[in-house]
Amino acid sequence: MKQQIIILDTGPLVASINRRDTYYEWVTHQLKSIPSPLFTCEAVITEACFLLRRRIQDVHTVLELRRRGFMNAPFHWDEQIQTIEQLMVKYANVPMSFADACLVRMAELYPLSAVLTLDSDFRIYRKNGNQVIPVIMPNIH
Repeated sequence: MKQQIIILDTGPLVASINRRDTYYEWVTHQLKSIPSPLFTCEAVITEACFLLRRRIQDVHTVLELRRRGFMNAPFHWDEQIQTIEQLMVKYANVPMSFADACLVRMAELYPLSAVLTLDSDFRIYRKNGNQVIPVIMPNIH
């Protein structure tokens, strides 16, 4: 039986590093039961580094997590640009960020996956046109 792939969004990545984050405890609890590596994309890593930029050691932690194999970034957006653009057009009213479009495309490419996120927009997004994307997220109202 294949192991489920967990796709990592920006919010949980930032929360796992920033102890002052509202979701720090929730994310660290979730990560205890999720085997490494988590999959992500370069756009998520870019967003996380930007959001954590005030503390350079936090930016280094993001990069160290990649070096230690906590997460992989196997997604090559340039090979998926047409689909990414179609997703961003489809969800322009949300609006969908580039990183979110990459993660939705990853969910399509990895059928046995769930997205670890804090973003309630993933309840709106669909993979393969109309399929619900499995998510791991706190009850956010």
